[in-house]
Amino acid sequence: MKHERFLLREDGSAYFDTYIQDFSWEMAAIAPRPLVVVCPGGSYRMCSDREAEPIALEFLTRGFHAIVVRYSVGENSSYPNSLVDVSKAIKIVREHAEEWRVNPDKIAVCGFSAGGHLASTVANLWNDPEVQEKADCKNNENKPNAAILIYPVITTGEYTHEDTKNQLLRDHPEEEHEALKYKLSGENSVGPQTPPVFLAHTFMDDAVPVENSLMYARALADNDIPFDLHVFRDGRHGLAMGNENTFSDPGSVSVDFAQWMPLCCNWLVNTFGLDGVPGKEIKYIDPKSRIKRDK
Repeated sequence: MKHERFLLREDGSAYFDTYIQDFSWEMAAIAPRPLVVVCPGGSYRMCSDREAEPIALEFLTRGFHAIVVRYSVGENSSYPNSLVDVSKAIKIVREHAEEWRVNPDKIAVCGFSAGGHLASTVANLWNDPEVQEKADCKNNENKPNAAILIYPVITTGEYTHEDTKNQLLRDHPEEEHEALKYKLSGENSVGPQTPPVFLAHTFMDDAVPVENSLMYARALADNDIPFDLHVFRDGRHGLAMGNENTFSDPGSVSVDFAQWMPLCCNWLVNTFGLDGVPGKEIKYIDPKSRIKRDK
């Protein structure tokens, strides 16, 4: 495994670590692999360890490359700093695609809680001119090809997570807040630039209500963006893997919610395909062929 660290800010406050499968001639038939960009949660105050390396290692064992982005948090969390960090990370991955045997057209961004907000913002606003200029992305090098949102903060409205919202707005004058809150509500910025999305949440989440995922799914449907939505009945916020790999106390384990990872990897295979792996036919349905509902 290639395990390296790349700084995203000169002071080292933001960086990413790589989890890249080593090449082996015994598996030479496998073409360059997809890569998952992992964004841990933490209310934009910190990056959770439980939603970082264990997630990357699980994706690694299932045939994907991964990186974990420790994006700008705390005093540096104000928008668009974290979005710029992830944009830079995706650009660097594409610059190393040949060396790392990454398929540059199969890069997914995965986020948890506030990291889910960040991942949805990358999915929706990767082409924002301000973000692309600050990340030095002149040719859409920061565009994700899929998004994975696990109990994400989506909205800055009624069902928001207040601390997450406040961290994003912290350095902006009050007169800018309303416009920014609208822009940073993911349900408002879904469009043709948004890639396919996988969502997982629990009905019992009392920190980030399930309405966040439901609102985003509604916006995706309205814009004909393909998605999978999985709502599990039981389980608190911040379950991470939901199994012993991210155990913190008995409440951090949920056998049902732990199914999100195999479901997600199946979804990734159906969305991206695993080139060179027999029996993995891509089942892609053009969203334009979907039967239109009355709106």
